[in-house]
Amino acid sequence: MALIRWTPFLEMEILRRQMDQMFDIAELQQIPSRIQAEEMVGVNRAAQVTWKPAVELQDTEDNLILRAEIPGVAGKDLDIQVTREAVTISGEHRHQKTEAGGFRTEFRYGKFQRVIALPVAVQNDQVQAEFKNGILTLTLPKVTEARRQVVKVNLADNTAASAADTNHAEGTQATEAAI
Repeated sequence: MALIRWTPFLEMEILRRQMDQMFDIAELQQIPSRIQAEEMVGVNRAAQVTWKPAVELQDTEDNLILRAEIPGVAGKDLDIQVTREAVTISGEHRHQKTEAGGFRTEFRYGKFQRVIALPVAVQNDQVQAEFKNGILTLTLPKVTEARRQVVKVNLADNTAASAADTNHAEGTQATEAAI
C-alpha cells in the first residue's frame, strides 16, 4: 500500500475556491466601488431588483464601449443614466400573458438594474446609444485627459545639446587648469 502525503492547506484552498465560486465572491469584492457608483447616480435600493443584465466593457483609444444583453425588453422600458464615473441601466421585463396554459418558464421577468463603474471619466453629454436585437450598445467618449496621448521625444536635439554642454564643460576645465 502506497503512502500519500496529506496536505490539509491544499485541501482548504480548494474548498475556499469552491466556496468563492458558489457565492460569486469575485463580484462581491467590487462592493465599495459599486456602492460609490450607486450613490453618484442616486440609485433607489428600495426597488425590488430581480435580475441583472450581462454586460461587457471594451476600452478603445478614444471611447469606452459598453454592451448590455437585455433580451425581450422594449426600448421604452429602459432607463439609462450616465455620469462621468458610472452608467446605470434599469428597467423592467414585463410578463406577457398568453391564452394557452403554460406550465413552465425559464425567462427572467421583473425589474432589473445594473450599475457599472467606469475605469476612466467619460463625456456623459456626448453618449451615443443603440438598441438592436436585445443588445444595448453605448459608446462613451473619454474625456481628453483620459485618452492615451503619445508624445514624440526627439533625441537628436538632446544629443546636440548634450554635446554642446560637454564641449562647454571641457573648455571650462581647460580654463580652470590654465589658471
